[in-house]
Amino acid sequence: MLVLLKRKKTQYLPRNKTMKRHVFEHNGLKLSYLDSGGNGQLLIALHAHWMEGSTFESLAAALAPQWRVVAMDQRGHGYSGHASTRDDYLGDLSALFQHLNLKEPTVLLGNSLGGVNAYQFAARHPDLVRAMIIEDIGVEISVNIDFSLAWTGTFKTREALAQCVGPRFLSCLQDSFRQTEDGWRLAFNPSDMIKSNNFVTGNHWKDWLATECPVLLIRGKDSRVTTQAHLEQMALRRPNTVLCTLEGGHVTHSDNPVGFLDLVNKFLQELSP
Repeated sequence: MLVLLKRKKTQYLPRNKTMKRHVFEHNGLKLSYLDSGGNGQLLIALHAHWMEGSTFESLAAALAPQWRVVAMDQRGHGYSGHASTRDDYLGDLSALFQHLNLKEPTVLLGNSLGGVNAYQFAARHPDLVRAMIIEDIGVEISVNIDFSLAWTGTFKTREALAQCVGPRFLSCLQDSFRQTEDGWRLAFNPSDMIKSNNFVTGNHWKDWLATECPVLLIRGKDSRVTTQAHLEQMALRRPNTVLCTLEGGHVTHSDNPVGFLDLVNKFLQELSP
């Protein structure tokens, strides 16, 4: 099923930094996550490459108190330890489920890297996933991010790092800026991101078609990572999948936060208790 939303004037949700940070360990690696708390139903949010859990703070505030959002800094990102392979991401997610002592299936939301991790985790643990929100990522992936190697190192000022990152990615990467004694750097190692991206590259139709839980598939109309035709095929070939196209780019929840929230709210409200 396909829904194409008309253009609306861009609106922004207020940034809310009330989520509390927690840490747990998995196979000797420290993993960090943000938790909005409360007694609402649980939604686990997984960010894209280069980003971290704080990208979902505004969404978490908007969904409260009906929904409790746990936003993980996936390995190699944010305040979590570094090192990554494809299976390690899924193992970390399984460890988070155990750490939170989850007894019921939960909702997964994933953007880009996080979306692949979400539907691959669901393919391996269908009993743990109630529904998914997949944000602007496909199942045939061949994106090259080698250009990010230019971001490696420490810069004298925040402005110098921002200039190196460039305006196209600055809004998404600002949360990953870190000040050190020597200057400013990114929270992640660009070479690690390239390795991680290489693990994501490939054909994942088998994982995508392995489950039948409800899925909201969201595409940014101006995305350079996905195509409308490919995501339409994903929605057509998988049961219980609705594709909605929003104004915005690859990180739709940041480019069009109010439109994204409206879609997510409607989808969550229609889930069976």
